[in-house]
Amino acid sequence: MSLKVTNARRKQRVRLALRRSAGGRPRLSVFRSSKHIYAQVIDDQKGETLASASSLEKTMRDGGKTGADIDAAKAVGKLLAERAAQKGVKEVVFDRGAYIYHGRVKALADAAREGGLSF
Repeated sequence: MSLKVTNARRKQRVRLALRRSAGGRPRLSVFRSSKHIYAQVIDDQKGETLASASSLEKTMRDGGKTGADIDAAKAVGKLLAERAAQKGVKEVVFDRGAYIYHGRVKALADAAREGGLSF
């Protein structure tokens, strides 16, 4: 099996488990590349994005951070938590996608928890 197929299966398996346990809560979805990290809080019932943050934003780039390190992931997590709180979102379900819960993904999740999101 190719890596692309393996990742797609893992992502599908994680999303299925999230749907079972979500209980109507929005989903905090994480996407990363080799240079940047992105996160969104998505309401799947309405099909809309409630809040988003990424290492590509001007405020992040002005800080001299690249998206390829843990510090940038922490900053993105805190920023996302602030924006979600402004929209009234406090509880979410964490969607790691096909990525293992380690490194930048874990740092973003921990920073979002510190920022006030509960999952």
